[in-house]
Amino acid sequence: MAAFFTPWLAGVTVRAAVPDDAEALAELFWRVRRENAATIPMVVHPRETVLPFVASVLETSEVWVATVDEEVVGFAAVGPDGDLDHLYVARPHTGAGLGVLLLARARQRHPEGLALWVFASNTGAVRFYERHGFVVVGGTDGDNEEGAPDLRMRWTPATAAATPPTP
Repeated sequence: MAAFFTPWLAGVTVRAAVPDDAEALAELFWRVRRENAATIPMVVHPRETVLPFVASVLETSEVWVATVDEEVVGFAAVGPDGDLDHLYVARPHTGAGLGVLLLARARQRHPEGLALWVFASNTGAVRFYERHGFVVVGGTDGDNEEGAPDLRMRWTPATAAATPPTP
C-alpha cells in the first residue's frame, strides 16, 4: 500500500510499516508508555524484550507508521484477529491529528469494524475512541499482564452512525 500525504499536516505521511521500522517503533512504544505511566501502566517486561516483541508484531499484524519529515512519530497495528492492538503517537505530536490518520487507515482496511482493549485509566484514549464511534462493550478488573482495569471497545459502521460526534 502506498503512502499518503495529508496537506493539512505538512510533512506528515502515513505508510505501511517495513521490517526496518522495528527499532524506531520499539523506541516509540517504550517512550510513550514511560512518558504516560500515570495513565498507561508501564510495560511489565524488561526493555530489551520490546524490540523482539515489536518485530513479531510487524510479522503478524498490519502496521502503519506516521512520519513527520521522515521521523517515525506514531504507529497503529491491527492484529490477525482484527483487533486494533496498538495506536501510539509521540507526545510532541499528540492532538495534531496523527492518531486520527492512523485510526482512519485501520478503518479503511477493516470497514467491517474494529475492536480494542484500552486501560480504563487512559481516559484521554477512551474519549478519543468514543469521539470516533467506538463504544464500550465490556471490560475487566485487570485481567492483563499489567493487572490494570481495562475496557473492551468496538467500532462498526453501525455504532459510528448511532454515536453522535462530540467536540
